[in-house]
Amino acid sequence: MPSSNALAFKDFVPKQLRAPRFGLSSQALEGEYETFESAVAAMNDWRRTEPVHVVQLETVVLPNLWANWEHGSIDPALSAGQGSPIWFQFIRVWYERSESGDPSEAPRD
Repeated sequence: MPSSNALAFKDFVPKQLRAPRFGLSSQALEGEYETFESAVAAMNDWRRTEPVHVVQLETVVLPNLWANWEHGSIDPALSAGQGSPIWFQFIRVWYERSESGDPSEAPRD
């Protein structure tokens, strides 16, 4: 019998703590963000509480993720913009959720 479990993804993006602003330091120009480790911790917390079967983990790197003209990690067309873009990395988890809520019932290869 074919499985009705759908493949889905969830992104764990370090949060922007402070937007870029005019200044002489690189931190002022780039802004301030949570660490990549905080995204890993958030992903691990989610995996402990959600009944999913993880298919694949990816580290994704995209330019200008927090720019006001972009729509975050799910934007299909990200621009490198003019000048030097700021590149961001985050975690994308591809998973299947079992209908019963029991991750042990999700299909396995």
